[in-house]
Amino acid sequence: MTDSDVKDMMKDLGRRAKAAARVLATATSEAKEQALLAAADALWANRAEIIAANEKDLQFGRDKGLTDAMMDRLKLDESRIQGMIDGLKAIAAQKDPVGDVIAEWDRPTGLHIKRVRTPLGVIGVIYESRPNVTADAGALCLKAGNAVILRGGSESFHSSGAIHACLVEGLKAAGLPEDAIQRVPTRDRAAVSEMLTMTDYIDVIVPRGGKGLVGLVQREARVPVFAHLEGIVHVFVDASADPEKAMKVVLNAKTRRTGICGAAECLLIHKDIAETLGRDLVAALVQKGVDVRGDAAVQKLVDQVTPATDEDWGREYLDSIIAAKVVADADEAIAHIQRYSSSHTECILSETPENVEKFFSRIDSAILMHNSSTQFADGGEFGMGAEIGIATGKMHARGPVGAEQLTSFKYLVTSDGAVRA
Repeated sequence: MTDSDVKDMMKDLGRRAKAAARVLATATSEAKEQALLAAADALWANRAEIIAANEKDLQFGRDKGLTDAMMDRLKLDESRIQGMIDGLKAIAAQKDPVGDVIAEWDRPTGLHIKRVRTPLGVIGVIYESRPNVTADAGALCLKAGNAVILRGGSESFHSSGAIHACLVEGLKAAGLPEDAIQRVPTRDRAAVSEMLTMTDYIDVIVPRGGKGLVGLVQREARVPVFAHLEGIVHVFVDASADPEKAMKVVLNAKTRRTGICGAAECLLIHKDIAETLGRDLVAALVQKGVDVRGDAAVQKLVDQVTPATDEDWGREYLDSIIAAKVVADADEAIAHIQRYSSSHTECILSETPENVEKFFSRIDSAILMHNSSTQFADGGEFGMGAEIGIATGKMHARGPVGAEQLTSFKYLVTSDGAVRA
């Protein structure tokens, strides 16, 4: 396609999304629920076609030389399709956020004022290899009464197309406009650049991917952005950490799935337990096949530790690699996190309430956890059904972005003929 063809195609998608958004803004809760449940049924009925499409993407990924972690993000099987179905059903069952009264009050002037939730309008979602984002983003935008234009990564092109077709089946079944959930039907990168400047049609862009993608969006977007930057996730093991809890949480946080944004990327160990629990944790990670890149103190604990370099601090690996450092106390751990954090998720393992309170109050990441695996940093695990991403900025949405976060609000003001003096 020429750049002119891409521009025309994107404008057409934008015009159709804008028209669909006007219909969705007043769609009933029942219609949206019906669409989501029908889409869930379509996913299961078409699972063989989805897995076949995914195999094409996996071959594309192999040819590109994607890492094992990236291939894991890309892969679909019946279990992961069932996970998408569960997400759609959970979103369908949630309360419709549109029209929800956030606040209500009376004024001495006779005014009665309500602040109510309203859809944002048209959302553009740009994401990389995970094809399940197609279902999550489409469903959440629909639930919040928004039209959405989905632009998946080149790696997941065929999988995303097959999943998108199921979402469209759901819209048809509920009598909602098919243009409510559209997918950019090309791998051409010019489509991304075009989306970022479509201020006449798109109300907000949500990028979901690595630092390169998010940085590009933040630099070039003229449309407002909900930024999801890197998941440089820290786990601090305090001197009072319970050894059994710490072992379970650290191993899960790093090794359950290394390629997701909630995976731990840096382990900070209190010096008082470095040669006991700290050594056990590092040895267990090494035994699990994790490349532990440690400072001098960590290198003394276990022979197989790789010496850390300055580039290992503040790095998102998305792989079986973790940076590790011994710190003097909670204050040093907090200072390290404040310097290198991407404001995504941090965890403290401690049985000292004062240190937990200090950790929670002084660190300003979107998600802070105590004695809990950072792999729970996920909208589905937060009870949102799914998420469109985890916003690490501070404007409008922060943390997991679910249906409620995809709304704005308006004021409804009534009176019995009140006039201003």
